[in-house]
Amino acid sequence: MIRPRKVFAQHWLKSEKALDAIIKAAECREGDRILEIGPGTGILTRRLLALVQSLLAVEIDRDLCQLLAKQLGKRENFLLLQGDFLTLDLPSQLVAFPNFQNQNKVVANIPYNITGPIIEKLLGTIANPNPEPFESIVLLVQKEVAERLYAQAGSKAFGALSVRVQYLAECELICTVPAAAFHPPPKVDSAVVRLRPRTIEIPAVDPRRFENLVKLGFAAKRKMLRNNLQSAVERDRLTQLLEQLKINPQARAEDLSVQQWVTLANELGVKSEE
Repeated sequence: MIRPRKVFAQHWLKSEKALDAIIKAAECREGDRILEIGPGTGILTRRLLALVQSLLAVEIDRDLCQLLAKQLGKRENFLLLQGDFLTLDLPSQLVAFPNFQNQNKVVANIPYNITGPIIEKLLGTIANPNPEPFESIVLLVQKEVAERLYAQAGSKAFGALSVRVQYLAECELICTVPAAAFHPPPKVDSAVVRLRPRTIEIPAVDPRRFENLVKLGFAAKRKMLRNNLQSAVERDRLTQLLEQLKINPQARAEDLSVQQWVTLANELGVKSEE
């Protein structure tokens, strides 16, 4: 019997209700090519395999790989790779498996301790977005992280992560999942979120400047934005620009929407070049 391992932050989902919610959110079609990160014992994998054209699973745990290979290895639409998703070069790994290339959707219950890096690898960054974005990304994550992902401007949960992710994708909460839905139960509740990569209406002219500005702006959330950004822009000039953009000069970083952040970064770039 294989036991969940702490070193891989393994918490295996056992709730049929949560599984149903994930499957529904994935909106699976016969032609879909799914990427699943951390399939664990395969409880979600089995459900997905019956609905899609192909499923590529990446699992770091060697013992679980042996279990999955034994139970699902004969299915023609299933390919299992053993390794760390964050360091694995999927394109090179899939050269010999053309039927499993170009996944269009991600569906996964991911390890909580590497949620941020996984999302960044899937979406890319503001400066370097994924050039071949997925249609949708359905993830089971820690509830607190989920709240930051879909938070709206003005809320306490809205932060740098919110801006970075929402610049690249629409994010919505599907449902919350209690700790009791897992074995072993984690110390916190979880949530299912769906990300849909998109093109923002008014993109950042200089994505790297925008990224750095957001990082500075949220460095100390209790401080006013003009104080956090004083190392990047002169305070009076920033106050003037905020008023010009009809943003309260006493605003904090979380008070600005994603589009306001983009506009501010773009305007600052124009002013600095004059």
